[in-house]
Amino acid sequence: MSVTSEATTVWSGSLAEGSGTVSLDTSHVGTFDVNWKARSEGSSSTTTPEELLAGAHAACFSMALSHALSENGTPPTKLSTTASVTFQPGTGITGSHLNLNADVPGLSEEDFQRIAAEAKAGCPVSQALSGIDITLEATLA
Repeated sequence: MSVTSEATTVWSGSLAEGSGTVSLDTSHVGTFDVNWKARSEGSSSTTTPEELLAGAHAACFSMALSHALSENGTPPTKLSTTASVTFQPGTGITGSHLNLNADVPGLSEEDFQRIAAEAKAGCPVSQALSGIDITLEATLA
């Protein structure tokens, strides 16, 4: 069974002076402001496509890793993943860095690093982002 998720953006004005909103239509969990200034200069109060993408990447990777660890017989107690997606005006999205802190009882460091790297490569969002550099920093508690 396939699942389709939807979001809608309504934009008014030019790129530099305009603004818009992104509504998460499937879940109805929110509507978020977006604009070029936040995207090109950063903002703590307005989201960007890259922040939304970072959330998707962190969630997808955590799910893939949780599944892989469980399949290995070492389910995680906790996974905390931050994705940092970089945008360069004039160039575009240039990379995503996954920073993972994991509590996985009974797993060696070597197996942890191998499974985390495999989950990074196999995560559907990582696959969708295959045109950019994706890095992983994984720490086992």
